Amino acid sequence: MNPIVNLLLSACLSLCLGAGAALAASSDSGSSKPMDPDYASALELIKAGKYGEAVPLLEKSLATDPKNADVQNHMGYSLRKMGNFDDALEHYQKALAINPSHLGANEYLGELYLQMGELEKAEERLQALDSACFFGCEEYTDLKEAIAAYKTKAGS
Repeated sequence: MNPIVNLLLSACLSLCLGAGAALAASSDSGSSKPMDPDYASALELIKAGKYGEAVPLLEKSLATDPKNADVQNHMGYSLRKMGNFDDALEHYQKALAINPSHLGANEYLGELYLQMGELEKAEERLQALDSACFFGCEEYTDLKEAIAAYKTKAGS
């Protein structure tokens, strides 16, 4: 095989594998232990839109594993959906302190900033997602669309 083609294939494979691993790690706490049953139940409630019921389960999960970025993120999400922006902000910030490249926390924090009228901060979260998403990701696209809708609504 042509040495240049071989080198390019090698580089592409290396880059693709590295990006895949980074994407997989970015939205998960990195823990190899099984999912906490309280957290698993909370996720089902969140999917059903039952945020108030999910919060106590998330609190129990955080009591045993406060450094779980995924649980912090979902607590922020649930609180935001309930209109509790201050506490949601705190949990998103905790998630990002644990894992600055957490895709969900960056997206949802950006959405919270839009709800709070802080476009500049939302755009900072979009930049963070742009850096974390090597080949694009759903979180980046969703926040980009939310920012565009916010600008349209605001007449910017």
